[in-house]
Amino acid sequence: MPGGPPNIPPPPAPGSAVSPGPVPGSAPPTGGPELSLSFGKGPQRGTSAPSSPAKSRESLLQRVQSLTGAARDQGASIIGAAVSSAARVQPFNKDKCFTLLVLDDQNTDWSKYFRGKRLHGDYDIRVEQAEFREISLTANADAGPLVSFNRGSSKQPKSYRPDFILVRQAPRDGAKDYRSTLLGLKYGGVPSINSLHSLYQFQDKPWVFAHLLQLQRRLGKEGFPLVEQTFFPNPRDMLAWQRFPCVLKAGHCHGGKATAKLDNPGALQDAAGLLCGTGLSDSTSYCSLEPYVDAKFDIHIQKIGTNYKAFMRKSISGNWKTNQGSAMLEQIPMTEKYKAWIDEVSELFGGMEVCGIAVIVSKEGKEFIISASDSTFPLMGDTQEEDRRHIADLVVGRMQNVCRPSMMTKATSRTSISSRGGSPTEEMPPVPIGTRPAPVGGGPPPIPERTTPGVGSIGRHGSISSQSGEIPEQPSEKAPTLNSLGRRDSQASQSSSVSGVSSASAARSGVSKVTTVPGQGTVADEAEDTMKNLRKTFAGIFGDM
Repeated sequence: MPGGPPNIPPPPAPGSAVSPGPVPGSAPPTGGPELSLSFGKGPQRGTSAPSSPAKSRESLLQRVQSLTGAARDQGASIIGAAVSSAARVQPFNKDKCFTLLVLDDQNTDWSKYFRGKRLHGDYDIRVEQAEFREISLTANADAGPLVSFNRGSSKQPKSYRPDFILVRQAPRDGAKDYRSTLLGLKYGGVPSINSLHSLYQFQDKPWVFAHLLQLQRRLGKEGFPLVEQTFFPNPRDMLAWQRFPCVLKAGHCHGGKATAKLDNPGALQDAAGLLCGTGLSDSTSYCSLEPYVDAKFDIHIQKIGTNYKAFMRKSISGNWKTNQGSAMLEQIPMTEKYKAWIDEVSELFGGMEVCGIAVIVSKEGKEFIISASDSTFPLMGDTQEEDRRHIADLVVGRMQNVCRPSMMTKATSRTSISSRGGSPTEEMPPVPIGTRPAPVGGGPPPIPERTTPGVGSIGRHGSISSQSGEIPEQPSEKAPTLNSLGRRDSQASQSSSVSGVSSASAARSGVSKVTTVPGQGTVADEAEDTMKNLRKTFAGIFGDM
């Protein structure tokens, strides 16, 4: 066909038969390559349906991606486990560390707020956190408390001797009562925030409210407005109450528990019968009643060291308890009135570094203080992280004051220092046993005691010669006569005073020379002068030498 490719026959006409292909085994015809199309059912010459290259590449890519994802997930899990274990086990120097016991639930990891903080330059803070229900302790008057952690594992519980304690969990709440743990910690003399004394005072709400009443009597009802409250040692005694609606508060509970609003005498009788039938003893089933205040919102004022904050909480679900249901929380400015109230509360029970008060505001705009709390109050608002860091800084500052590096051994240092109220933050040089440290403030230097002072050789000579009772280089070998005995009796008081003055002057001269004159020759001359003065003194007392 003209115009077609060479050696390619034209397509067959419609209706004509198609010539079959060459018979297998026969030689192909010469003259050009064989290009023929066969539409008949002949034998297969290869793979009937070979896989597409695109599909092969897609499947290979999927396999590579799956393997890469699995490796990535496994690597992330390994790295996450390593990071979590490293965060959980914070490295610290066992020989140079102080142990901080934090009593709080597991919702807050307090160890991260103390990372990188050191005491006295190179002492780490070892943080051990547990709840009251997880610890047991034994307290010794000399060695302090030994705290063991019981976390339900089969391993032997770990034991620690805490140097400082931060209490963020209430020791008593309803039926849970861990006041015995506070007693053990107090017995061991461990310093804490707040003080264990103030924490124990907060274990009965009527006791705290009684102290708030003392503040109101001193400041006046306008200066410290408390809600009107009536206390009943036994629930049977409150059946004569006639002011409704009222609020019943039973026992010692937190978070609004064991608190009910009573609208009529029938509800009061039901509540009294319920409390009397709980099986509690009369000493633990006390309760209080106060008139119900239709509140617009409530205010929570907190103090952490020198940091003050106030929050307003208003219920938007219609619940009379703003801590239940939905509520709107907002930080409000700290007024001088609120600051005066919280400062007065912080002075209770010997002083508290962390405390708070709750105030309700009626729809008429009147404010009523309803309760006070110690260091276990819950943090509120968007500034919780900031508040926890304030607490951590407060703890570090207190530990810097009360936790001192060991002078002899670490254990004895901890038990002796923890019993003191406070100490200077600067590191003091080791003082030998039996000597008094020099007073701070420029007073006269102390008189050396029986053992050797660490101030210099002259002070050592003076203390040995004047206080050990030995007379240096006494040449007299004669026995004392009656005259000398009488003279000795008549001048007994004079001898004691003169010897004390001479030893004090010797100590003062020795200290001054050692600190101002570095030369060895001058020190020796001063020592000889001191010995001569002592010889003359004893010669005047005991006669000719």
